[in-house]
This record gives sequence, C-alpha cells and structure tokens, in this order.
Amino acid sequence: MGFDQRKDLLGLRDLGREEIEQILDTAIPMKDIVQREIKKVPTLRGKGLITVFYENSTRTRTSFELAGKYLSADTSNLAVSTSSVQKGETLRDTIKTIEMMGPQVIIMRHSMSGAPHYVARNTSMRVINAGDGTNEHPTQGLLDMFTIREHKGRLDGLKVAILGDILHSRVARSNIYGLLKFGCEVRVAGPPTLIPPDVERLGVKPCFTLEEAIRGADVINVLRIQKERQQAGLFPSVDEYSNLYMLRPDHLRLAAPGAIVLHPGPMNRGVEISSEMADGPRSVINEQVMNGVAVRMAVLFLMMGGGRDEAAS
Repeated sequence: MGFDQRKDLLGLRDLGREEIEQILDTAIPMKDIVQREIKKVPTLRGKGLITVFYENSTRTRTSFELAGKYLSADTSNLAVSTSSVQKGETLRDTIKTIEMMGPQVIIMRHSMSGAPHYVARNTSMRVINAGDGTNEHPTQGLLDMFTIREHKGRLDGLKVAILGDILHSRVARSNIYGLLKFGCEVRVAGPPTLIPPDVERLGVKPCFTLEEAIRGADVINVLRIQKERQQAGLFPSVDEYSNLYMLRPDHLRLAAPGAIVLHPGPMNRGVEISSEMADGPRSVINEQVMNGVAVRMAVLFLMMGGGRDEAAS
C-alpha cells in the first residue's frame, strides 16, 4: 500500500518502508519548490488544512503552514489558548466543530500521547500527528531521515547515535521506528534516568557513555534537554549534564569519517550541544529546517490527493 492510500499519518511505527520511501522521494521535487524564488504551485488549490496545537511549537506549526501555502492550500490555525477549549469544550466537540468548517486535513499537537489517534477515529478529516506526548513526532522523524539520506546517499545499514533525553522524546521514537525499517544500527545514550528501562525492546542498543554511542557512528542526532525536567530530579544539574553529555568537537574523532550532526531544535547551546558543533561543518541543523518544509509538503501532497489531481510543477 502506498502512503497516499492512508487516511492519517499518526506515527512511523506502523508505516511501511515503501510508504516512507514514497514520502522521501516526493520530498525531493518539493525541496526544489522551497528553493525557488517564487515558492508557489497550484497543486492543492481549493483544499483546506488547519493546525490545532495544544502545545506551543512555533517551528513545527510554521513549517506546516508554509508547506500548505507553497502548495496553494488554504491554511488556518486554531489558537487553543484563546479558543472555546478554554471554556471547557471537549476535544471531540472541538474537532467536530472544525470538521464542519470543511478542511480536509487537521494537523494536531497534543500533550497527551494518543490524542491524534483518538481524533482520527472520530473524524472524517485526515489527521497528521505533529507530536503527541512522549509517543511520536512522525514528520520530524521523516525530515531527519530525508536529511540523512541526502548526505549519506542511503539509509540502509547506517550507524546512528541518538543522544540525550530518550525517555521523553517523541523525536527519538519516530527516528527509531523509521531507521530500524532500513536496517540501521541505532544506539542511544544519555543519563540513565532519561533512558527507558526497556529500551532494548525497541530494537536499539543502549550505551553507557556518549563516547560508546558515537564511536563509528555515521549520524549523531542530539536531542533537546528540557530544562524544566531538572525540577523532577532526573539529572543533578545542567552543569553536570553538559559536562557528561554535551556534544563537543573532540567527540567527532570517534565517529565515522564524514559523520553528520542533527538536532531537532530549538537548541540549548552549551547544554546538549556546543556552539562549535552546532555551527560547524558537520552540522546539518539548518538544512533540517528547510527539509522539514519539503517533507511536510510531500506528506500534504500525498494525503490531499495532489498526485491524483495534477503533478507539482
């Protein structure tokens, strides 16, 4: 089954390799559009999408909105903080109200894992998960994979180190689910309190140190440390975290030649990644941002029937 046959994009766990490849292949011409001076094609003209974010995320929401606009879709944003949600309206009633306004796609972020899945079962709109709790962030996983494939020429068999707060990271989970479908060796490292106790069941290799995870790695994906988690006592201090787990230039000597560095952003410079690494020649962090728009264009294009109506040209 092609991805364009799916109603929803809720995660990479249940997506097939062929479906992921279809999205990544479609993102290639979409990136060409992003890089044009005139970033506009009529492919999704007359179709509507709405972003509904119960958690703040300027980066992801803006990326989706621009992706829709570049394809000429009509885009709207529901500001939850000023909506009827604050008056006690249920999630189901909010979604039903939006559905009656006519958009074909709802892009949703929610603090509760599984919220987009609940919505998908209760609406005829197509649903894109833009991050749910500690579960998945599928388009971030896809844009990471697209960026890796661009630089390494393939995904199959690569060694990938994911560093930081694995326990709470929906980015880590989508990366793991996606990369394992291509036979990647995925290693994780971070404070023991931020590594899920049963992480091996995901098919990854837990490492005791940053150095062990990075040794021979083709890709280093650094996760953001949420400083507010420090209040929960999951690691002693930001200073100790940076001493033990911040990615620094000297770590690269352990990695494979030509290794690249990713970060989903926003970065805590000097905490999980040094400025030398963030701005260095191995960093592809800025490219991830551009690729995020291209990948989301590809997802919207395939889900909203762009390929069945007319080619993006």
